[in-house]
Amino acid sequence: MSRPEALFSLFATLETLDGVGPKSATLFASLGVTRPKDLLFLLPQSGIDRQRRLSILDVIPPATVTVEVTVGAHMPPRSKGKPYRILVSDSVTEFQLVFFHARAPYLEGLFPPGARRLVSGRVEIFDHIAQMVHPDHVLELTQADTLPRYEPVYPLTTGLTQKTLLRAVTATMTHLPELGEWIDPLLLVKEGWPTWAQALRQAHAPENDADLALTSSARQRLAYDEFFAHQVTLALARQSFRRTKGRVTLATGALQARVLKSLPYAPTAAQNRAFGDIAKDMAANERMNRLLQGDVGAGKTLVAFMAMLAAVEGGGQAVLMAPTEILARQHLESLTPLAEAAGVEIALLTGRDKGVNRVEKLARLAQGDTALLLGTHAVFQKDVHFSNLRLAVVDEQHRFGVAQRMELGAKGQAVDVLVMTATPIPRSLALAGYGDMDISILDEKPAGRKPIATALIADSRLDEVVAHLASAVQAGKQAYWVCPLVEDSEILDYTSAEARFSMLRAALGEGVVDLLHGQMAPADKDAAMARFVAGKTLVLVATTVIEVGVNVPNATIMVIERAEKFGLAQLHQLRGRVGRGPAQSTCLMLYQAPLSASGERRLAILRQSEDGFRIAEEDLAMRGAGDLIGTAQSGLPRFRIADVEGQAALMQIAHQDARNLLAQDPDLTSKRGQSLRHLLWLLDQDRAIRLIGVG
Repeated sequence: MSRPEALFSLFATLETLDGVGPKSATLFASLGVTRPKDLLFLLPQSGIDRQRRLSILDVIPPATVTVEVTVGAHMPPRSKGKPYRILVSDSVTEFQLVFFHARAPYLEGLFPPGARRLVSGRVEIFDHIAQMVHPDHVLELTQADTLPRYEPVYPLTTGLTQKTLLRAVTATMTHLPELGEWIDPLLLVKEGWPTWAQALRQAHAPENDADLALTSSARQRLAYDEFFAHQVTLALARQSFRRTKGRVTLATGALQARVLKSLPYAPTAAQNRAFGDIAKDMAANERMNRLLQGDVGAGKTLVAFMAMLAAVEGGGQAVLMAPTEILARQHLESLTPLAEAAGVEIALLTGRDKGVNRVEKLARLAQGDTALLLGTHAVFQKDVHFSNLRLAVVDEQHRFGVAQRMELGAKGQAVDVLVMTATPIPRSLALAGYGDMDISILDEKPAGRKPIATALIADSRLDEVVAHLASAVQAGKQAYWVCPLVEDSEILDYTSAEARFSMLRAALGEGVVDLLHGQMAPADKDAAMARFVAGKTLVLVATTVIEVGVNVPNATIMVIERAEKFGLAQLHQLRGRVGRGPAQSTCLMLYQAPLSASGERRLAILRQSEDGFRIAEEDLAMRGAGDLIGTAQSGLPRFRIADVEGQAALMQIAHQDARNLLAQDPDLTSKRGQSLRHLLWLLDQDRAIRLIGVG
């Protein structure tokens, strides 16, 4: 799809703008501005009230003030390095204008004695004298109307001035095309939003602080445009995924019945609901693209396994991909008894499989003897061929973006995709990151799960905690001890995992304590984990490597050191590593006093609740979207204007609107669809543009 002609000037180089040369273009690039259209979405972050006052006495210094003055005596410096002063008087009082490193002839020309000038700048009191150092604006009275009553302040980078930036924005505004409307007309009327061009003009010319707020109609409109363009991209990805016709997989329920009969418990209502959603998707002739979202211990693995059996019952194979080898091996351990109950062959494939062993595994897979395959991203490799792959399950979604989901789907002919995540994600973020997927939520815990006793303990009581641990270890209990850093750092005073490992080994005895952290070799990590799972070691000192998916039912104690340094969702994940067996479990959160207000609030929420969804909402409110999932690895978009937390309701409307529009106009050929193409170009939604091109 070629770029619309109406946008050509906005996509030119920055040097085409008045006042922008090669040097300032480089400075603009560090703000993410490389073309005129980028300036449209670089909005003012604050503003300065330049309203005219009668006198500097109308404000309380230090403050910015704009007044008309009569120029009095000039007081040049008597020695080098001293400032140049000019005495001026407004309608009530006298004060001084102060200039450093100034040239006298220039100031004499700008301020002839007896002349009247409009000055605007920051007034401060120094040695009991009111002074304005280097006024921001000096105007003759005939030019006074050119000074805005309220001046926008833009984010800057070193070497770039407000004046240069404002001049570039003003120049860009002259190229602003009047584009057709892409927002649903009923929504536009209901919200009372301006047109796109009006919204930009208002956003760049605020008249007061309220105009800078997220709630101003101009900013709401522009934020909605960002959400809408993003949701259209995700909806197009979903549409494109479904355009490749799916294969109808009809489950008989025979293998599933055998597994359910072998279980000592009945599935929860939420699990049954998710089974139903998945079976319905797999039986349709459109490809499944579903996210299975569940709290720690909500039973996602069983749901995923049932989906895999449905693929086998329908005559095919299924693959489950985990982000690490530790987790892939753990899935093999927990699923092998279920596969045996069902009477199907299960195998594990990782990067470590070599030689004859690997060749045999691949042969059984290609012949269809192996019905269920577990593995890491090694299952992506070119020599891995399935006989009839019907379902791909991805464990721990936020390690994989939309692109990888598509790559995985390409392994078989129109493979159904099920993604599962143990990170409870607030709805607004789920829509931002996974708007291309259908979502099933497991919001119940299996019966018989005991709540985890959670206690907050100041780290000054460390000796008591170690003594408590020693008696628990003597009774044969297992514990995790989580530290925030791997090595000791002079800058940060966290006790590292390695130092804590040495200290606990000395206190509890040789062979009792083991160490696990991300910088260890994969084989050493697996060996440490295997010793702990087998009960050969009783205390595992670790970094957050263990937060995702690790399952040791005998581990009943979790100690988290410097708990106030972790995010809420992460603490909730770590706590969820215990409480997986019949025994009562405990989580001890060690903190360094005094706690900050936010640290106290975070830890208090964890003590009150084990509901991962409530905790995630609180975490989002406190830390923001980027920190919550780690934007870099989450596939979450970075919005320039929109605020995922503050404007969650707009995201929901945009999600629904995008799906409705594409249902009526899948190729965006209607008048509104054509207008929307302009927005996709303006907001760099390249993937959407490619998908329309393909579509």
